[in-house]
Order: sequence, then structure tokens, then C-alpha cells
Amino acid sequence: MPESVALSSLKVKIFADGADLEGIRRLAALPYISGFTTNPTLMRKSGIDNYERFARALLEVVRDRPVSLEVFADEPAEMVRQGKKIHGWAPNVNVKIPVTDTAGQSMGEVIRELSASGVTVNVTAMMTKAQVERVLGCIAGGAPAFVSVFAGRIADTGVDPEPVMRSVMDSLRTRPEVKLIWASPREVLNIFQAERVGCDIITVAHDLLAKLGALGKDLDQFSLETVRMFREDAVKTGFSI
Repeated sequence: MPESVALSSLKVKIFADGADLEGIRRLAALPYISGFTTNPTLMRKSGIDNYERFARALLEVVRDRPVSLEVFADEPAEMVRQGKKIHGWAPNVNVKIPVTDTAGQSMGEVIRELSASGVTVNVTAMMTKAQVERVLGCIAGGAPAFVSVFAGRIADTGVDPEPVMRSVMDSLRTRPEVKLIWASPREVLNIFQAERVGCDIITVAHDLLAKLGALGKDLDQFSLETVRMFREDAVKTGFSI
């Protein structure tokens, strides 16, 4: 199945997840990338040392699709201040708010205040249906919102994330203004799992997006390429026994 056919047939939207500005520039030219997300950890890995300068540069590159930028404060009032400031940078900005602070205290009131003031929030780092349901109460009557459930991290614990995500989808059936994000995928297969579950969006890291070229590849050919890679690397290394 060619990549273009496979991706164009999907209902789930792909948001590119990263903080490499040149990578974002290249991905913005691809028609199947429907939005962009980032976070402080990705920024640190990319060597970003000035949050606002990077964010504004990103928003110059991406003007026609949603961009999620995350607050980095740990105190509720400061989260609200940062959230409103970030919201003002561009009309396509969504503000990521962690579901709790670093002490595990719910950020429900922050979410409620921002949503009620017209900020599109992307509530992040959630892993349970109970967390999502609490958040739904906070954004009721507010601006449209996103909820990011970290399915990849759920899978890291040995738990199948599909039933969790299906359960969350059931909670959202009467809330069309809230979009479910399958976050932190680990492999290309997760895109098709998110599609099967009915998720609205999946965030996909830049290195994982690079693997989309293997979609539909003949497995015998893929096997042969793998054998050849092992042999070539052994020869290049000059191994002997």
C-alpha cells in the first residue's frame, strides 16, 4: 500500500511532535500533517534556550494549522499567566496544561479559568479515564479543547492502551467540542490503532514520521534489506573471528 494512499484514507489526524525548527519547516510542506505539538522536554533535547523566541519562530513557519505550546510553570497563578500570554501569540495556538502539578495536585481550576476565558487548552500527560472525566467537568461550557492521553506510556507499563482509549472515546461521544489525542506513540502501528479506536488526533515524533516510508512495503523485500544491512555493517566494521 503506497504511503499516500494509506495516509489519505485515515480519519485520524497526524500532528507532528517535536522542537526541531528545520524539521518542522519540512513537515509543514506535507499535506498529511494536520498540526504541530511540542513540550519543554523536546525543546531541551533540541537545544532550545529561549522559549518565546523559538515559539514565535515556529508560529511564523506554521500559520494555517494548530500548534500546541506548553506552559512550564508549576504554580497555578503562573500557569494561568503563561497560558494567556502564549494564547496571545497567534490565533492557531493551543495551550498545553498538565493535568496536575509536580506534587500531583489537580490543575482543574487552571484549566477551568483558561477555558472559560476563551483559551483552547490541550490538557496533557493524562493516562486514565478518571483523569479525563475530571477534566471534562472543568472545560464544560468553555472553549473547544483537546485531551492528550499518553497511550504510549500506558503501553510502556505492559497495559494495552486500546481499551483505555476506547473507554475515553465513549466519554467524549456527547462532547464534540473536545478532541482526543493519542499521545506518545512508539511505532507506526499506533497510528492505525488510533484510527481503529476512533481518536481524532495522534501526535507523532519526527523520527517516527520518518518511518512512514515503510508503509505497505513487501515483507520479503524488507527481510532481504535487513539481511543485507547486517552483512554490509559487518564488512564495513571489518569483523573477523
